[in-house]
Amino acid sequence: MTYDRYGSDVLATDWKNAGRKPVPSVEAVRDLVVEDAASGFCGAVTRIETQTVELEDYFGKKRVFPLSGSFLIDGEPVTLVVPKQSGGARARTASGSFAVDDQRARTARASRIFVEGKHDAELVERVWGDDLRVEGVVVEYLEGVDDLDAIVREFAPDRSRRIGVLVDHLVPGSKESRIAATVARGPFGAHVMVVGHPYIDIWQAVKPERVGLRSWPAIPRSIPWKHGICEALGLPHETQADVARAWKRILGTVRSYADLEPELLGRVEQLIDFVTEP
Repeated sequence: MTYDRYGSDVLATDWKNAGRKPVPSVEAVRDLVVEDAASGFCGAVTRIETQTVELEDYFGKKRVFPLSGSFLIDGEPVTLVVPKQSGGARARTASGSFAVDDQRARTARASRIFVEGKHDAELVERVWGDDLRVEGVVVEYLEGVDDLDAIVREFAPDRSRRIGVLVDHLVPGSKESRIAATVARGPFGAHVMVVGHPYIDIWQAVKPERVGLRSWPAIPRSIPWKHGICEALGLPHETQADVARAWKRILGTVRSYADLEPELLGRVEQLIDFVTEP
């Protein structure tokens, strides 16, 4: 029996990877947002083959990369793999709900959901449209909340015809919070639910990574907020038509609830539950 004064052979172990964090494998499902580490190109998965993956960025540009390449999700390295077969799993809507097959839209309920503007309505339709049609819920927009109390009084909601309202920038001390409090104290307060998100505009409810940003920039109050966002994105913003086209691009990046911030998701789900409650 001999004694090995130098111990075991260190080269026989995986010494190169000692201490390294293992890289997780992630299925390259459609709409998953990833970044190619080598080029910095960031986009959503639009097509997957045995050895390649196609990504589409915010501007609609598509590029194909080897599936064996280096990719990042939220700045962390991942290994992309071909998704497993679903085996007949039930389809889901953009909101994450199970899709209802062969069911016609329900006759509209008397209850309504009101949102502040056209962009809010388009985003709600994009993600929850299928669910709302199944439930028979109509979404209308207010063009601001200044007249909300008067609108509620005119609608005169009751238990069988409720009102749900989604408000932008509903934070303590804001004009919106004072209006919501007035409605809650009014004669119809028991049949109205006013909820909101903390964002200046519904645009911010879209995760910034979807439009190629790490975070939504802070815009000085001297600059119209949407104009400042368009400038940060490198988009024209001289006219209202420019701003509208910028919103269409942002909206086009939203494929499902996973592209929205949870502060909006929970509030919309609350409203749907409220106006469909038996």
